[in-house]
Amino acid sequence: MPTPSSSAGGTRTAGGALVVEQLSFQVGGIHILSDVDLDVRPGEMIGVIGPNGAGKTTLFNMISGVHRATAGRVLLDGADITHAPIHRRAQAGLGRTFQTSSLFAGLSVLENVRLAAQRRLGGNLSFLRFPRRGDEATTTALGHLEDVDLAHRADVLAGGLSHGDKRKLEIAVLLAMEPSVILLDEPMAGVARADVPGLSDVIRRLHRDHACTVLMVEHHIDVVLGLVERVAVLDQGRVLAFDDPATIMADPRVQSAYLGTAA
Repeated sequence: MPTPSSSAGGTRTAGGALVVEQLSFQVGGIHILSDVDLDVRPGEMIGVIGPNGAGKTTLFNMISGVHRATAGRVLLDGADITHAPIHRRAQAGLGRTFQTSSLFAGLSVLENVRLAAQRRLGGNLSFLRFPRRGDEATTTALGHLEDVDLAHRADVLAGGLSHGDKRKLEIAVLLAMEPSVILLDEPMAGVARADVPGLSDVIRRLHRDHACTVLMVEHHIDVVLGLVERVAVLDQGRVLAFDDPATIMADPRVQSAYLGTAA
């Protein structure tokens, strides 16, 4: 028998780390997403690709609570979070980065991560006024900066980082919140080509070392294919295919819809 989930305010049922069932979203009678189904296994890394306007970011917005579904439901670790507010989803273990930076530009690299760690530990913003290098939040933050190769830039203002290093810092902030499922929305957006391999390595280590379930929207198809175990292809708001990278790239429907070749 299902039991209530106090963390997300929903009902706990069996399922994967993240399950999307018949999820739909429409505005003014226009269907942005229609009957989207995804079942993501614990610890899996999934790529979400598709042409512009396919509904990729809208899907992330509904999973994370920015938009509310017109129909269907979202389960996080078996708990129904379909109607949970954003902060409850975060408390339940859902983390997300956005296409545009959500960092505190006027705080240092360390302070950005320390703030996330402090909030996870039950503190608040006032603790940032008197940071102590030996406290638990700071130690945690420094560890996550090591994870993303930014420990040497701990005292630099976040606003002064390159796009690639900002993306790494966003991942460190997420790690400090200890999510079980992470949504990466176009992590390579604005990143210099020379910085893409380093950021890809950070994402690979995030997945490997922290046992996180990761979903990644990304336009760099070579990056996606080099990182993920399965790929979901969205086209016109629907899941066109969901399979391993080799099968996806050989699918004539994907070649037609995403790559622009004839089926």
